[in-house]
Amino acid sequence: MGPELIAVESDEGLPSHADVVIIGGGIAGVSTLLALAEQGVSAVLVEKGRLAGEQSSRNWGFCRTQGRDLAEVPLAIESLRQWDGMAERVGGEVGFRRAGACYLCETPHEVAAYEAWLDAAREWQVRSRVLGPDEVDALVPGSSRRWAGALYTDNDGRAEPQLAVPLMAQAARRMGAVVVTGCAARGFETTAGRISGVVTERGLISCDAAVLAGGAWSRLFCGNMGIEFPQLKILGSVMRTEKLDGPPELAVAGPDFAFRKRRDGGYTVARRNMYEAFVVPDSFRLLPQFFGAAIRNRHEFRLRLFGRFREEARIPRRWAMDEASPFEATRVLDPEPNSAIVEESRANLVRAFPAFAPAKIAQAWGGLIDSTPDSVPVIGPVNAVPGFFLMSGFSGHGFGIGPGAGRLMAELVMGVAPVVDPVPFRFERFGGETARVAA
Repeated sequence: MGPELIAVESDEGLPSHADVVIIGGGIAGVSTLLALAEQGVSAVLVEKGRLAGEQSSRNWGFCRTQGRDLAEVPLAIESLRQWDGMAERVGGEVGFRRAGACYLCETPHEVAAYEAWLDAAREWQVRSRVLGPDEVDALVPGSSRRWAGALYTDNDGRAEPQLAVPLMAQAARRMGAVVVTGCAARGFETTAGRISGVVTERGLISCDAAVLAGGAWSRLFCGNMGIEFPQLKILGSVMRTEKLDGPPELAVAGPDFAFRKRRDGGYTVARRNMYEAFVVPDSFRLLPQFFGAAIRNRHEFRLRLFGRFREEARIPRRWAMDEASPFEATRVLDPEPNSAIVEESRANLVRAFPAFAPAKIAQAWGGLIDSTPDSVPVIGPVNAVPGFFLMSGFSGHGFGIGPGAGRLMAELVMGVAPVVDPVPFRFERFGGETARVAA
């Protein structure tokens, strides 16, 4: 089971019309809902299971600018600005703290790579800097090894995924937005080639625009509507400890571990640079798009030949709007964590920082991460279907940049000047301009 979540009241009735329908109740969809509600736009969010039930509550909780793909840096800066005021904005504690973030380096080669990133990112006036070994020892004391250096950003932070998304949804509801959980979207309808409604298991909601923020499910939804979206799922395994006094407050990532302080006094711990990629039917379908990424990142994944192939092969790829969809068959993706990787992360952390030795594992969970070939999300319109917008493929980076992504999507839907340049996030970079949808 995933982390415990705040319960959010679901609206019982399904509106017959809204300006915008959002499909998916993770950080991306809920941030968009909140941004639209604040602008007085009529919006409905439908979620097949529970809000933040999948990867949006299962991530590490890092809120960072440092080390990001350069396309994401402006969005990260905007998101941190929003995180600063999020508690007041939603009327509740989301656990955000600008405690800093630090990426430790084992070798001079790693230090040089971060120096190159910093040189490229200076145009956004980031506060990141590269530290030497003595500075690392002073910032993150108690390590059993001597680090070659680190990338450090004092104004990066952390937040609590299990708190933030539900509180944001509650705030949007207070502003008039509608949230319906336990209600899967099966597809959309078009009139003269343009979005005219979203079909849910409870009926049709007519609308002017639809936003798909379906996380790991987005490719399946798009495929049924005739839209080819190259996205694969990878498994991350994470743990949290019981309360532990002493170790640092800032978020830290080493070569084979990562940790950050939690609001409850424990730590979220993960095995950095180690995810599991399942061999599934889509692995073969998308091999041309993902082959380059697989080669470049081969040291960050463990290939699993068994575990999900048969399960995913049985999922229908096509269904009619008047029949049950795969989203109704699986309300929440709740994969088992890899216990070996969880133990690896704990052991690696204890070797590097012995102060963690007394920490007891309180819980471990798995989460399926939606990944694109370039590890950059899609946030924008699908030009082949006017009125249809996609935000997915955050590739494990989505929680921290969620608020900025939500504002960007809301502005694109409303047709106003966007907060950041949306071009790096366009869907058509994957050749999506060839998608066809029957009217």
